[in-house]
Amino acid sequence: MTTPDGGDNKHSVLEIRGLRAGVAGKEILRGIDLRVASGEVHAVMGPNGSGKSTLAHVLMGRPGYEVLGGSVSLDGRELLTLPTWERAQAGLFLCLQYPIEVPGVSLEHALAAAFAAGGRERGAIDEVLVAEADRIGFRRELLSRALNVELSGGEKKANETLQLAVLEPRFAVLDEIDSGLDLDLLRAVSRRIEAETTETGLGVLAITHYSRLLHELEPDRVHVLSAGRIVQSGGPELAEELERTGYAAYAEEEQAAANGAPPKAADPFADPFADPFA
Repeated sequence: MTTPDGGDNKHSVLEIRGLRAGVAGKEILRGIDLRVASGEVHAVMGPNGSGKSTLAHVLMGRPGYEVLGGSVSLDGRELLTLPTWERAQAGLFLCLQYPIEVPGVSLEHALAAAFAAGGRERGAIDEVLVAEADRIGFRRELLSRALNVELSGGEKKANETLQLAVLEPRFAVLDEIDSGLDLDLLRAVSRRIEAETTETGLGVLAITHYSRLLHELEPDRVHVLSAGRIVQSGGPELAEELERTGYAAYAEEEQAAANGAPPKAADPFADPFADPFA
C-alpha cells in the first residue's frame, strides 16, 4: 500500500531511542528504546504507574508533558518536534484509552476532514465507512451521530478501531484498547487490527495490562515496562508468563530503577478525572 505522502506502509519503521519524559517537573519515562517495523505487533505490559499511558501520550504529542531526552522517528523523520496533527499526517495513530466526545461533529465529518487535511480525495469514504462498520459489528446509525456522544465504552473503542481502519496509518499505538470491551467485541476489534498488519502493513504498539488482548492480536515481541524503563523483552510466551505470575517479579527492578531518582510520579493525564495539580 502507498500512503498519501508517497511512502510505503510495507517498509516503515517507528524507532524510539532513549526516550525520557515527565510532567510537572517529575520524570516518568527514564529511557525507552523500542523499534517497531511494518506488520509487527509489539506489546508493552506493566503494572499501574509504570509509564505506559505516558508513553502513548508523549508519542502522540499531548500537551502537558516535557520531553527530557531521546528521539522518536518514523522512517527517519523526527516526530518529537512536530505538533500532534503533523505526527498523524506522518502516519501515527493513537487509539485513546478514554476516547473523548465531540458534540456537533459526526464520525463521517471528522474522517472527511482528516482525508482533506492529508490531501486525500473524499471519494467513496461513505462506502468504506459502512463496510468497515459492518466488518467489526459497529451499528451503522452511529456513523452519523456526534462523535462518541452517548456511546458505551465498548462502542467508543470500536469507533477508534473503525477510524484506524479507514485512515490506514503506518503505525497505531493502542492505549489499553481492551478496557471496556466484552469478549465478542474484543475479538472483533483485535482481529480487525490483526488483519491490518497483513493487509496494509500496519505496525502496532499495543499497551495493555492483560494478555487477553494478545490472544487475538498476536504479538511478535512483548516488553515489560516498570518504573519508566523496559526491564524485560521476549516473545509471546512472556505475556503468558505474566498472566500466570503477575508483576511481582519486577518489583526489585522497579525499586532499583527508582533509586537515586526523583520520587516516582503518577501520570495525571492517564486518568481523565485526576487532578493534574494534586
